[in-house]
Amino acid sequence: MTDLSMMMKSSANSVVTSLLLYLFTQSVGAAQTEITFAYVGSTEHSAYSGVTLGLKEANLQGQFLGKKYALQAFSSAAELPDKLDDYLVIVAALPAEELMALHETTIQIPVFNLVADDDSLRSACLGNILSIIPSNRMRLDAAAQWLVKHPDSHAAAQAWHADFVKFAARDLNKRYRKIFAKGMDDYAWAGWAAIRMTADTVVREAISNPAVLLHYLKTNLSFDGQKGIDMNFRETGQLRQPLLIVENSKLIGEAPVRGVSSDIDSLGIRECIK
Repeated sequence: MTDLSMMMKSSANSVVTSLLLYLFTQSVGAAQTEITFAYVGSTEHSAYSGVTLGLKEANLQGQFLGKKYALQAFSSAAELPDKLDDYLVIVAALPAEELMALHETTIQIPVFNLVADDDSLRSACLGNILSIIPSNRMRLDAAAQWLVKHPDSHAAAQAWHADFVKFAARDLNKRYRKIFAKGMDDYAWAGWAAIRMTADTVVREAISNPAVLLHYLKTNLSFDGQKGIDMNFRETGQLRQPLLIVENSKLIGEAPVRGVSSDIDSLGIRECIK
């Protein structure tokens, strides 16, 4: 083959490659769908920081998968529009009584509880309230297990800790600190987890309807969340999860506590009040 022929062939291949790339880019852009989250609560709360990190990561993934995620923030439930058709989920940094009131107007939309640890919220089993943050009873049970093996300890249980490094937690903590110049706390982790489990489900299951998403989250969710196990929701709406044992701000262990219990359901209320 002459040099001229080779040059012509190479040029033709480049044109075809560029055309295919252009057509692929256009098809992805044309198929791109936008999914909107509603955040309710103070944007000064660390839960909001976690939500924004989750959104940033979801959009990095979504740009290759035809998904775009947006967020609208409201300081209170009263500011939400009467029609909520534009939102796939609501993420809320609200006290329990406001969540209970919000439940009445959002029955078919998943509402993630990021901050309220009230046991009464779990035992009420409100159908669309999904609690990412651990309940008070979960934390007390975890601390009690720790005391069985360490009776002189004054430790408490948390959902997250800025020094947690196992199960890719180190990377998550680094990403959060890089953006916000502070350590990730329980509420920030809860906000991040709510967005990521939603975005992962949307991509994997091609769900765009809030009611369908709610059913899936309550019955089929499997979410790692950088805690080393596949987490899902109890019938109470509480996310099953390991907890971290902390004393004097230092991470010293995990619960369920090895040698005391291996059952994740040993933490917190298991069932609804019938």
